[in-house]
Order: sequence, then C-alpha cells, then structure tokens
Amino acid sequence: MISHRHQNGFTLVELLAALLVLSLLALMAYRGLGAVLDAREHVSGEADKWRRVAAFFARFQRDVELAAPRPVREATGTAPAWIGNPGASSGPLLELSRFASPGSVDSPRRIAYRLDRRGDIELWVWPGLDVAPGVQPVRYTVLSGVTRFEIDYMDASLAWVNAWPGPSGGESDPRAVRVRVTLASGEELVRVFALAA
Repeated sequence: MISHRHQNGFTLVELLAALLVLSLLALMAYRGLGAVLDAREHVSGEADKWRRVAAFFARFQRDVELAAPRPVREATGTAPAWIGNPGASSGPLLELSRFASPGSVDSPRRIAYRLDRRGDIELWVWPGLDVAPGVQPVRYTVLSGVTRFEIDYMDASLAWVNAWPGPSGGESDPRAVRVRVTLASGEELVRVFALAA
C-alpha cells in the first residue's frame, strides 16, 4: 500500500511566482515614490518662486507708498523726486525719493530699481536723499529670473506714460504706477499701485 504523505512548504515554482509578484510590487512602489518626490520638489520650487515674487511686489509697493515728493541735490544740480527712464541700459529704470519706514530708525533715502543683464531686478539704496558726488548706492537683488521689467506712470489726465516726469513735466509724483514683470518661466505679472494724491 502506498501512503501519501502531505508535505508542508512551497514548491520551487510557487516561490518563484511569489518573488516575481513581490519584485513587481516593489518596482511599482519605487516608481510611485519617485513620482511623489519629484512632484514635491516641483511644488516646493514653484512655491519658493511665488514667495519671492510676492516679496518683491510687497517691497515695491512699500517703497512707492513711502515716496517723498522731494527733489534731490546732485553734483550737476537738482533731480526730480521721481525719475522714470524706460530706455536706461546701465542706469536705473526708476529712481525716487523715499521717506523712512514708520517705526524704524531708518532715514529718508534715494532708491532705484533696475533690471540687470543677468535677469535680476536690483534695488539700489543711497545713504540719504542728497548724496555727495561719487557716493555709490548699495545694490541688492530683490528678484531673480526676470526677462522683462517695465514701469508705467499715470499722469494727472489719467493717461499712462512710460517715462517720468511725463510730457507735461509739471507734476512731482504720478497718480499710480503700473509694474509689468515677465519671468523666465514665461509668466507675465502686472500690478498697479495707486499713490496718495
């Protein structure tokens, strides 16, 4: 009589099939984790970019809101409180007099904004309003990755002009400022800042 003994355990084919299924599950989990990490890195980069853009616009808004309607003395005479020069290749695009921030120990200063050749918007800060000849501003990068930076000014007739003082030349401050920034990633942002009349 032949006795059939029941063996405990798996056959070689069953072990190979289990290993194949386990390796497929591990591969899918690895690819899924890689996709999640890539998405997280992309979202973090985008969030950082928009945080820097928001900080730039907040800084620009604070500067134009604190604009002082005071001309400044220079080595060659006096300069208006606002100078908007759209054709500036090496100089600032916008230069203005600015009051000190409320509650700070800062003093009124002359500041300027400029887009450099690297695609960085720079903030230039002079030590005061009337600056001695030869004194250079301190330069700070306030936004990187910019391909275009334009500023327009609203005059008393509510028309937008790209240079300041406008064609009439009689006003010291514009009524509003429109800023257009195009990022290297392709987004174009336009903000309008109304100024106190």
